Amino acid sequence: MTTSSLFIGLMSGTSMDGVDGVLADFADDSISTIAAAFIPFSTELRASLMALQAAGPDEILRQAISANNLAVCYAACVEVLKPAADRPIAAIAAHGQTIRHRPELGFTVQANNAALLAELTGLDVIADLRSRDVAAGGQGAPLVPAFHQACFAKAGSNRVVVNIGGIANISVLHADGRVSGCDTGPGNALMDAWIGRHQGCDYDADGAWGAAGSVNHDLLARFLGEPYFARPAPKSTGRDLFHAAWLDAMLDQAGPLAAQDVQATLVALTAHSIADAILESAHEVEAVYVCGGGAYNSALRRALTAALGGKTRVESTAVLGVEPNRVEALAFAWLGYRFTQREAGNLPAVTGAKGPRILGALYPA
Repeated sequence: MTTSSLFIGLMSGTSMDGVDGVLADFADDSISTIAAAFIPFSTELRASLMALQAAGPDEILRQAISANNLAVCYAACVEVLKPAADRPIAAIAAHGQTIRHRPELGFTVQANNAALLAELTGLDVIADLRSRDVAAGGQGAPLVPAFHQACFAKAGSNRVVVNIGGIANISVLHADGRVSGCDTGPGNALMDAWIGRHQGCDYDADGAWGAAGSVNHDLLARFLGEPYFARPAPKSTGRDLFHAAWLDAMLDQAGPLAAQDVQATLVALTAHSIADAILESAHEVEAVYVCGGGAYNSALRRALTAALGGKTRVESTAVLGVEPNRVEALAFAWLGYRFTQREAGNLPAVTGAKGPRILGALYPA
């Protein structure tokens, strides 16, 4: 492999709206973003990936075709980023699209065709970044806390980084250098599904539709009664648990509710489940820094501030120098860099793995 310090990170998360990509430089173990790009999924690709979240006919065929189409989308993102490179690019780190995440059964599956991506781009590809942690007894998620520590930690300060994609996760960066974290539960996934059903939108822009509703506290208590929330870390979750059928089962017990009130209550669910996980893990937090799509939802940020007691600063990671929509792609670029250095990418204290592991598999150009 080339000794270049330039890497491309590609991330398509549980929100399934498209591919975020960054071109990053890790010279001398520094972390800098040179360029960023976003390629939206076509309606057909999003629908096919969404359908794979649940069991159905011809899954093997549909997954293979979707993986090929995803690789083409990834390659388009790479082509946008390539011109910004002033020297050879060492590798692409491509997460793939999670379609099953069952670490309790010993597996996690991401749709991806890394061989096709290498063929289309002419670059080395590092993929399959979760399975080694799962093989070592870990959850395979979240993987971003190690990067959050490298990028955002401040000696002597308790900081929390919250990624709110389809699923939310936290990285607690303790003042003494320790890192803890977990998937906290739903981020945007249920809110997106609900507004899609009632308004035909992919997401609630700035949380405006939900903000016009009122939180139903009985329903919120029912949501928070989900056993996942009471489980101790390490833990991870996904659409295998938090999906439309889960929401419908909860609503069946609730009686008639206005659609906007349900949305407001889903906002509260995301905020409270994140806040509860933070408060269980750390005290006297200096600030909470939010990344992912949820960082652009002001109603959700206000709800999180309130759920934390109103005294903790809740800010975007932009104040730390990284735009919220770039953090995860940058994290996976960093994991690709760690792979080439033969350095561990996981944190056993977060995932529960037996020890540090080098993450990923190489598909040469």
